[in-house]
Amino acid sequence: MPARTHADRCPGVLRPWIADDGALVRLRLIGGRLPATSLRALVDVAARHADGTIHLTKRTNLQLRGIAHADGCVPAELVTALTDAGLLPSPSHELVRNVMVSPLSGRLGGRADLRPVAESLDLLLCADPSFAALAGRFLFVLDDGRGDVAGRSLDLGLVALDASSAQLRVGSQGWGPVVPLADAPSALLDLARRFLAVHGRGETALWHVDELSEATATLLDAPRDRDPRTLVSSDPPPFGILAQDDGRTAEHVPVPDGVLTPELAATLLDRAGHEFVVTPWRSLLLPDLETA
Repeated sequence: MPARTHADRCPGVLRPWIADDGALVRLRLIGGRLPATSLRALVDVAARHADGTIHLTKRTNLQLRGIAHADGCVPAELVTALTDAGLLPSPSHELVRNVMVSPLSGRLGGRADLRPVAESLDLLLCADPSFAALAGRFLFVLDDGRGDVAGRSLDLGLVALDASSAQLRVGSQGWGPVVPLADAPSALLDLARRFLAVHGRGETALWHVDELSEATATLLDAPRDRDPRTLVSSDPPPFGILAQDDGRTAEHVPVPDGVLTPELAATLLDRAGHEFVVTPWRSLLLPDLETA
């Protein structure tokens, strides 16, 4: 068990990171999902309050940097603008809304559509004040059975076994029970509560499940064997047009160095549908495009 000497400092909007070029704020997106209306508003926010660009992270989140600040706080106008854009839905839990999902889940391939699971997990997470005590780096990873995010380090998560069930994950190496997908959000948060009960307090509190000396034994009533169906792995989808299962298309677009410039954002907004998906590969998906 590591000896922590300070509390987690992972940034958010209300707890920015103060860098040499100004304040940096991080915006959590559940499964990387970003409404086109929110991106359009964020382009304007970045131009008015930050350095004009939007940075994509490997955790499917967004960052703004180069922001003016006073006493470690960003301007109230920035907070209001981000809230109005739907990018700060839970100020009390903004740091802990870390939920990664297979980016194409429910649209192309995979064993199950995990978007409803992620949405339910987020709602239950934000509804319980105790979960605000999780570290800002605590990560849930939901793989829909294709294996594209199954190799990521995580705290809690699942791999879909079929359209209606999944095996829970406990840390990067541990495996929990097989549960119906409908029960998965509450089951994951039950494990998160167990982690909070043993992770310590104050500046020495643990940040990650993997930091527990016996994570699986501590958080589970009994260890479980790994289901062979979780032994999956796949590469990121190729860039370009992808055929969705419903007959529509998605476009996978590279974002050089993960930096979305105003010019690239404008081009993508012109041809996007109602939503973008930020991927773990610091690229963008434009899903649900109508075929010509």
